[in-house]
Amino acid sequence: MKINIYIVDKKSKDKLYAPLIEHYIKIAKPFAKVEVFEIFTKEISKAHDISSEASQKSYSFAFQKYLSGAYNIALNPSSKELDSFEFSNMLKDRGVVNFFIGGAFGLESTFLTQCNNDISLGKITMSHKLAKVVLLEQIFRGLTILNNHPYHK
Repeated sequence: MKINIYIVDKKSKDKLYAPLIEHYIKIAKPFAKVEVFEIFTKEISKAHDISSEASQKSYSFAFQKYLSGAYNIALNPSSKELDSFEFSNMLKDRGVVNFFIGGAFGLESTFLTQCNNDISLGKITMSHKLAKVVLLEQIFRGLTILNNHPYHK
Protein backbone atom coordinates (compact mmCIF):
# COMPACT_ATOMS: atom_id res chain seq x y z
CA MET A 1 0.00 0.00 0.00
CA LYS A 2 1.14 3.53 -0.77
CA ILE A 3 -0.18 6.58 1.10
CA ASN A 4 0.56 10.11 -0.06
CA ILE A 5 -0.17 13.28 1.85
CA TYR A 6 -0.35 16.41 -0.30
CA ILE A 7 -0.39 19.60 1.73
CA VAL A 8 -0.35 23.27 0.82
CA ASP A 9 2.61 24.30 2.93
CA LYS A 10 6.05 25.77 2.47
CA LYS A 11 8.84 23.21 2.66
CA SER A 12 10.70 23.56 5.91
CA LYS A 13 12.54 21.40 8.38
CA ASP A 14 11.03 22.75 11.56
CA LYS A 15 12.56 21.41 14.74
CA LEU A 16 9.28 20.73 16.49
CA TYR A 17 7.20 18.72 14.01
CA ALA A 18 9.79 17.24 11.63
CA PRO A 19 10.96 14.52 14.08
CA LEU A 20 7.34 13.46 14.71
CA ILE A 21 6.59 13.34 10.98
CA GLU A 22 9.70 11.25 10.34
CA HIS A 23 8.80 9.00 13.28
CA TYR A 24 5.32 8.15 11.95
CA ILE A 25 6.59 7.61 8.41
CA LYS A 26 9.26 5.24 9.77
CA ILE A 27 7.00 3.16 12.02
CA ALA A 28 4.38 2.86 9.25
CA LYS A 29 6.93 1.21 6.89
CA PRO A 30 6.01 -2.39 7.77
CA PHE A 31 2.45 -1.67 6.63
CA ALA A 32 2.68 0.99 3.90
CA LYS A 33 4.96 3.43 2.18
CA VAL A 34 3.92 6.87 3.43
CA GLU A 35 5.17 10.08 1.83
CA VAL A 36 4.46 13.75 2.48
CA PHE A 37 4.54 16.30 -0.34
CA GLU A 38 4.54 19.98 0.59
CA ILE A 39 3.26 22.13 -2.25
CA PHE A 40 3.55 25.88 -2.38
CA THR A 41 3.71 27.41 -5.86
CA LYS A 42 4.12 30.97 -7.07
CA GLU A 43 0.47 30.82 -8.12
CA ILE A 44 -0.61 29.94 -4.58
CA SER A 45 1.48 32.77 -3.17
CA LYS A 46 -0.03 35.28 -5.63
CA ALA A 47 -3.58 33.97 -5.02
CA HIS A 48 -3.21 34.54 -1.27
CA ASP A 49 -2.88 38.25 -2.04
CA ILE A 50 -6.03 38.27 -4.19
CA SER A 51 -8.84 36.47 -2.35
CA SER A 52 -9.91 33.29 -0.55
CA GLU A 53 -11.66 32.08 -3.73
CA ALA A 54 -8.51 32.62 -5.82
CA SER A 55 -6.52 30.79 -3.15
CA GLN A 56 -8.87 27.81 -3.16
CA LYS A 57 -8.68 27.64 -6.96
CA SER A 58 -4.88 27.70 -6.80
CA TYR A 59 -4.91 24.79 -4.33
CA SER A 60 -7.20 22.79 -6.62
CA PHE A 61 -4.97 23.52 -9.60
CA ALA A 62 -1.85 22.43 -7.66
CA PHE A 63 -3.52 19.19 -6.48
CA GLN A 64 -5.30 18.28 -9.73
CA LYS A 65 -2.48 16.21 -11.23
CA TYR A 66 -2.37 13.91 -8.19
CA LEU A 67 -6.03 12.78 -8.32
CA SER A 68 -5.86 9.99 -10.88
CA GLY A 69 -5.20 6.35 -10.07
CA ALA A 70 -5.79 6.56 -6.33
CA TYR A 71 -8.43 6.68 -3.63
CA ASN A 72 -8.55 10.39 -2.80
CA ILE A 73 -9.49 11.82 0.60
CA ALA A 74 -9.67 15.54 1.30
CA LEU A 75 -9.46 17.03 4.77
CA ASN A 76 -12.33 19.43 5.26
CA PRO A 77 -13.30 20.83 8.68
CA SER A 78 -17.01 20.83 7.74
CA SER A 79 -17.06 17.14 6.82
CA LYS A 80 -17.83 14.05 8.83
CA GLU A 81 -15.66 13.19 11.81
CA LEU A 82 -14.61 9.53 11.97
CA ASP A 83 -13.44 7.30 14.76
CA SER A 84 -10.21 5.36 14.25
CA PHE A 85 -11.98 2.20 13.08
CA GLU A 86 -14.00 4.09 10.47
CA PHE A 87 -10.78 5.80 9.40
CA SER A 88 -8.99 2.46 9.05
CA ASN A 89 -11.80 1.12 6.86
CA MET A 90 -11.09 3.90 4.34
CA LEU A 91 -7.58 2.47 3.95
CA LYS A 92 -8.68 -1.15 3.69
CA ASP A 93 -7.87 -2.92 0.41
CA ARG A 94 -6.57 0.23 -1.28
CA GLY A 95 -3.50 0.28 -3.48
CA VAL A 96 -2.80 4.01 -3.36
CA VAL A 97 -4.47 6.50 -1.03
CA ASN A 98 -3.98 10.25 -1.38
CA PHE A 99 -4.82 12.71 1.38
CA PHE A 100 -5.18 16.40 0.54
CA ILE A 101 -4.78 19.19 3.07
CA GLY A 102 -5.65 22.60 1.64
CA GLY A 103 -4.16 25.94 2.53
CA ALA A 104 -5.35 28.62 4.90
CA PHE A 105 -8.60 29.08 2.97
CA GLY A 106 -9.56 25.40 2.73
CA LEU A 107 -10.52 23.47 -0.37
CA GLU A 108 -13.16 24.54 -2.87
CA SER A 109 -16.30 22.42 -3.20
CA THR A 110 -15.51 21.46 -6.80
CA PHE A 111 -12.24 19.86 -5.63
CA LEU A 112 -14.01 18.08 -2.76
CA THR A 113 -16.48 16.51 -5.21
CA GLN A 114 -13.56 15.15 -7.25
CA CYS A 115 -12.34 13.21 -4.21
CA ASN A 116 -13.73 9.85 -3.17
CA ASN A 117 -14.21 11.05 0.39
CA ASP A 118 -13.75 14.08 2.59
CA ILE A 119 -13.26 13.92 6.32
CA SER A 120 -12.68 16.18 9.30
CA LEU A 121 -10.03 15.85 11.99
CA GLY A 122 -12.39 17.74 14.28
CA LYS A 123 -14.03 21.09 14.74
CA ILE A 124 -11.01 22.69 16.35
CA THR A 125 -8.62 24.80 14.29
CA MET A 126 -5.01 23.63 14.17
CA SER A 127 -1.93 24.61 12.22
CA HIS A 128 -1.17 22.78 8.99
CA LYS A 129 1.95 21.28 10.50
CA LEU A 130 0.02 19.93 13.48
CA ALA A 131 -2.76 18.62 11.20
CA LYS A 132 -0.08 16.76 9.24
CA VAL A 133 1.19 15.09 12.45
CA VAL A 134 -2.35 14.21 13.61
CA LEU A 135 -3.15 12.73 10.17
CA LEU A 136 0.07 10.69 10.18
CA GLU A 137 -0.74 9.31 13.63
CA GLN A 138 -4.23 8.33 12.47
CA ILE A 139 -2.81 6.72 9.33
CA PHE A 140 -0.43 4.67 11.48
CA ARG A 141 -3.24 3.81 13.91
CA GLY A 142 -5.49 2.80 10.99
CA LEU A 143 -2.78 0.59 9.51
CA THR A 144 -2.22 -1.12 12.87
CA ILE A 145 -5.96 -1.76 13.20
CA LEU A 146 -6.04 -3.36 9.74
CA ASN A 147 -3.01 -5.50 10.61
CA ASN A 148 -4.15 -6.57 14.09
CA HIS A 149 -1.23 -4.79 15.71
CA PRO A 150 -1.72 -3.88 19.40
CA TYR A 151 -0.83 -0.16 19.01
CA HIS A 152 -4.45 0.97 18.68
CA LYS A 153 -5.55 -0.51 22.01
